[in-house]
Amino acid sequence: MKHAMKLVPQGDREIVVTRTFDAPRELVFEAFTRPELVKRWMLGPEGWSMPVCTIELRPGGKSRYEWAHTNRKTSMGLTATFKEIVAPERIVHTEKFDEDWTGGETTITTIFTEKAGKTTMTMTIVYASAATRDMVMKSGMEQGMSTSYDRLDGLLEK
Repeated sequence: MKHAMKLVPQGDREIVVTRTFDAPRELVFEAFTRPELVKRWMLGPEGWSMPVCTIELRPGGKSRYEWAHTNRKTSMGLTATFKEIVAPERIVHTEKFDEDWTGGETTITTIFTEKAGKTTMTMTIVYASAATRDMVMKSGMEQGMSTSYDRLDGLLEK
C-alpha cells in the first residue's frame, strides 16, 4: 500500500517530512544507510541516477551523493557529515550541496518509529534561513521526495 508523504513548514526555518512504509524499521533504516540500496531509490523524478553514493555511518563520518540526469547532462552533488547515529531509530546529519543553493549547511534529524510492522519516518530539516526554507518549499522538492519514497516502497516489498 502506498502512503502519502506529508511536508509541512514549522517555525521559521524548518520543514517536517513524514512518511510511513509497510516494513519494519530495521529494513527502512538499512534502506537509508546502505549505499547499494540508497542508489536504487533516492533519485527524485524520473530520469535521474546516482552514480556516486558513499556512506560512512558513524558520528563524524561523511557521505557523498552525486546525481546525474540522463537527458540533460545535468548533475548535482552534496556532502553530508553524521553527528549522531542510533540504529535503527535516529540519524542526525548536516549536509551542503556543491552548488550551495541552500545558503549554508542544513541540519537533518531523521527518526524511525515502528508500530505493528509499519515504520513512520519523521525528518526535520533545519535550513540556514527562513528565506531558504521558503524557497525550498516552492522548489518542487516535495514531488521529488515523494517519488523517491514511492520507489522505496517497491524496494521494501521485495
